[in-house]
Amino acid sequence: MSTTVTVTPSAPTATRLHSARPSFIGIVRGEVFKVSRQISTWILGVLYLGAIFLPYLVLLGSDRIKTEVRDDPMSALYSVLGVDMVVLKVFGGALIIVVTARLIGMEYSGGTIRVLLSRGVGRLQLLFGKLTALALIALGIVVVTLLLDLLLTVVLLLISVGNLDLFKSATGAFWSDAGTYLLLALISLGVTILMTTAVTVIGRSLAFGVAVSLLWYPAENISVLFLVVGYRLTNSTFWTLISGDFLGLNLNAMAGAILPSRAAQASSITFTTPLVPVDGGHTLLVTALWAIVFAVVAIVLTARRDVKE
Repeated sequence: MSTTVTVTPSAPTATRLHSARPSFIGIVRGEVFKVSRQISTWILGVLYLGAIFLPYLVLLGSDRIKTEVRDDPMSALYSVLGVDMVVLKVFGGALIIVVTARLIGMEYSGGTIRVLLSRGVGRLQLLFGKLTALALIALGIVVVTLLLDLLLTVVLLLISVGNLDLFKSATGAFWSDAGTYLLLALISLGVTILMTTAVTVIGRSLAFGVAVSLLWYPAENISVLFLVVGYRLTNSTFWTLISGDFLGLNLNAMAGAILPSRAAQASSITFTTPLVPVDGGHTLLVTALWAIVFAVVAIVLTARRDVKE
């Protein structure tokens, strides 16, 4: 007696492979999360807050604000505006440089760039995600700065003068000038993000990106001394004309060249400007060209260069 067991082969089961690509919003959210978890970001943020508080502490310890509010309220308004915008561009710019260099360079220095790309993230998708996150962070810095400046101005007036009548002196022209100056500060932060991104992508290193980007604008200001020496030695205008193409020098001259004469008090706080006269259109054009160069360099190198980290 024998038993025959017949096994009927089951129909082949189609195996469905689950493939998923990270969404752009998810990438942006992840990049913002990275920045929020970096201790250095919060340390620099605290230092930046100190830079915002310092001018108000100086004004609080002097009688200047009380005198200006009494004798020339518009001058007082433009003085406060100028200080606030300079702090935003200089110290806020330094903060965004470090944040940008860390966010772009950490993948190279940490060796995680290949891991991210192997998980389906496109190179340019990752780059644009980081840039979008940086733009949101920069806008956040600007909003916090403006709110804190307003609060500190109110506190300063209440302590020094005892009232808020200074705000009643603010005309429509002043608010228009303040909006223009804020837009110029945003342009400065934007091109600074692109500059740091390009430098960091070129160097493929966090340390390289931070060092070169932080030295970029100071180096341009110092280079003017060498340009002056070159002009005096050769008597050639080449050395003075070339200064008109420097990014940092044009950013320094931008507010004074674009804001009307009534806002001269706000734009009087500045650093080295080109050795040749420049107008507002020139400063905007040079800034736009540098921004395009930085963007093209970052995009092309990110898309075409092999990742060997």
